[in-house]
Amino acid sequence: MRDVVEESTNISAMPQMVSAPPLQTQYNSPSLSRKPLLSIELPSNANTNSNNKTPKNNARTPNFITPLGSPIRRAIKLTKLDPQDAWLPITESRNGNAYYAAFHTVCSGIGIQALVLPVSFTILGWTWGIIDLTVAFVWQIYTLGLLVKLHESTETGLRYSRYLQLFSATFGEKMANIFVAFPIMYLSGGTCVALIIVGGSTSKIMYQILCGHCTAKPLTDVEWYLVFTCAAVVLSQLPNLNSIAGVSLIGSLTAVGYCTMMWIVSVTEGRLDGVSYNPVKDNSEIGNVFGVLNALGIIAFAFRGHNLTLEIQATMPSSEKHPSHIPMWRGVKVAYLIIAMCMFPLAIGGYWAYGHKIPENGGILTAIYQFHGQDTKQSVLGLISFLVIINAASSFQIYAMPMFDDMESKYTSRMHKPCPWWLRAIFRAMFGYGCFFVAVAIPFLGSVSGLVGGIALPVTFSYPCFLWLKIKKPAKHSFMWCLNWGLGLSGMLLSFVLIASGIYVVIETGIRVRFFKP
Repeated sequence: MRDVVEESTNISAMPQMVSAPPLQTQYNSPSLSRKPLLSIELPSNANTNSNNKTPKNNARTPNFITPLGSPIRRAIKLTKLDPQDAWLPITESRNGNAYYAAFHTVCSGIGIQALVLPVSFTILGWTWGIIDLTVAFVWQIYTLGLLVKLHESTETGLRYSRYLQLFSATFGEKMANIFVAFPIMYLSGGTCVALIIVGGSTSKIMYQILCGHCTAKPLTDVEWYLVFTCAAVVLSQLPNLNSIAGVSLIGSLTAVGYCTMMWIVSVTEGRLDGVSYNPVKDNSEIGNVFGVLNALGIIAFAFRGHNLTLEIQATMPSSEKHPSHIPMWRGVKVAYLIIAMCMFPLAIGGYWAYGHKIPENGGILTAIYQFHGQDTKQSVLGLISFLVIINAASSFQIYAMPMFDDMESKYTSRMHKPCPWWLRAIFRAMFGYGCFFVAVAIPFLGSVSGLVGGIALPVTFSYPCFLWLKIKKPAKHSFMWCLNWGLGLSGMLLSFVLIASGIYVVIETGIRVRFFKP
């Protein structure tokens, strides 16, 4: 009897383990972190080494022998952790918290795409512009909440630490490769390419502001892209997603800073002469329709980052008593309150100041340089440029992390050991300079961003609803069933019409194809 009591005590001291889903070994995630939030003391032989390498599987096996038919054996789920998760950047460290989640979410949620929000108002006008912006904000908050709840499976105890993993486990690997793989790659790699272009161009502007009368020969656009890329690659050597929490904090502060400064400068300088708020009309009816669709696309694309939600939540410890969705949702709510306080004043204040004169390329950032470059203090313009550069370098890290994770997962799944530091550095340098090559070689990529963005839109507005329906299986014709079907189908319809709109714009306006001429 004493042996049974001691055996039961040993069992309760062991962290719960969960199994990986079949045929998904590349994306599996343990249900508990290696440092779960449990007030227990592990045996001394369970202590891991300081270099965070995953212990062998036999070190994770409970050191007791119990008959298979015993009540103790039936009461405990003996499952197996996937050791590969402890070798990959997203799940290597699970010591995150609500603060880290807020930092990452703000850094990824506010980007350069928000600066063109006033452009959508030139087509939609005041009323529909504010209504559509509000609806899109509430819609994506709802789908974000669905993803946070779907991260942990209450039935199996699994954690889905990557968007592609969750979709693949729900609808199959083939469906995931068809509908999700490319949008996820575009939202990660394409955003990094755009950040290099924005960061490099803004670096050139800041140099001209600070050294307008310098006699030294200025750098070319390509050289400024390279300078920014080198800084981003050096910063990308931080090992995992948890380790860049400080970088995301800096990115969040700079994003809030430049957004606030931009709309304050625009409003305090006053409206431009001859500003009109009448919606811009095209000569043809079909042109007006596609103009409205383009405006809706601008608003929809401003709210991206759902492809990083599960990855951010994966950095948190989780247990049955302390599930990760509670601190994650707490951090997300604070983050999106900050995002709303930045985006809504930026869109409304920018449209009030510039009206239909706001430039389509660059939005409010270009408008400030173009219309207030001489009136505004150079120190203010220089500070705005500096904040944009720092934010672009910080955002590069979090958007690139899924790509780093994917590259290293291919190595670990083949070699069955963690990626060495020197190879990890090579992978990240290859990705950074690969994005630089694309930015230089295909500078007209932005001309088809609306077309490609329409393909990526369901990641935010549709897929979470279908995932909820498939996994949770709400009662047919219930409120949740109708709501998710309605939002999911509406998002897919919006995606289709935006793709059609992008094709129309490409055919109607053409593309100025120029290679290696940024």
